[in-house]
Amino acid sequence: MTDRRLWSYKEIAAHIRVQTDTVRSYRKHGLLPPPDLVEGGKPYWFPDTIRSWVTRRPGNRNRRDTRG
Repeated sequence: MTDRRLWSYKEIAAHIRVQTDTVRSYRKHGLLPPPDLVEGGKPYWFPDTIRSWVTRRPGNRNRRDTRG
């Protein structure tokens, strides 16, 4: 089942555990995928779009907790 909710900067930031301004900066520098919808000048993405992008996002180093 595909999730049809739309995420704003705030939801993306919470998902990848960064500040909202960091996500805005990613978009400003062309590092986010294009928005799935722009409404009233505000960009929104489907969660699946972001989940796919997360594996390629800047700073992603396959963050696994290696502490025992």
